[in-house]
Amino acid sequence: MKSRRRSLAEGVGCLMLAAAVTVAAGPQDKSGKDKESGEKEKRPKLSLTARPPIAMSPARVSLTAELSGGPDDLEDFYCPTIEWDWGDGTSSETSSDCDPYEAGKSTFRRRFTVEHIFRAGYHRVSLRLKKHDKQISSATVVVDVRPGIRDL
Repeated sequence: MKSRRRSLAEGVGCLMLAAAVTVAAGPQDKSGKDKESGEKEKRPKLSLTARPPIAMSPARVSLTAELSGGPDDLEDFYCPTIEWDWGDGTSSETSSDCDPYEAGKSTFRRRFTVEHIFRAGYHRVSLRLKKHDKQISSATVVVDVRPGIRDL
C-alpha cells in the first residue's frame, strides 16, 4: 500500500510539474503579440522529451531536445556547449569545434538527440545550452525508471 501511495504521489507531482510549466501570456498588442516579451519573443524555445518516459531498469532512454521558433542565425545559439545533468548523480558536457560565426550566413542546430542508460529511480534530466559561461537556454524532463528483475 505504501508503494502505491508513493506512485500516486509521484504521479500527482508530475501533473503539478506539467501545470507549473504552463506560462500565462502577458498583455498583447493589436497583432496578438506579447508586448512585454519584445526581444525574447524572437529567441528559440528549447523543449526536451524522453522516450520512454517510464521504463523498467536498466532502461535505455532516448532524449531529444528541440529549438523551435526564432530565426536560424542567432549568434548566441550558434555552436553552444551542451551540458546534460542526468539526474542520477552523473553529468556530461559536449562542445564542438565550429567555424567562426558569420551574421546572416551561419545557422545553428535545432535538434539534439542522445541516449542514456538509467537505473531504478526518479530522474530529473536537465539540458543546458551555454555560450562560454552564459546559459542561453535550458529544459528539463522527468524519467521514471521502475526496479527491474535485476534490482530485486
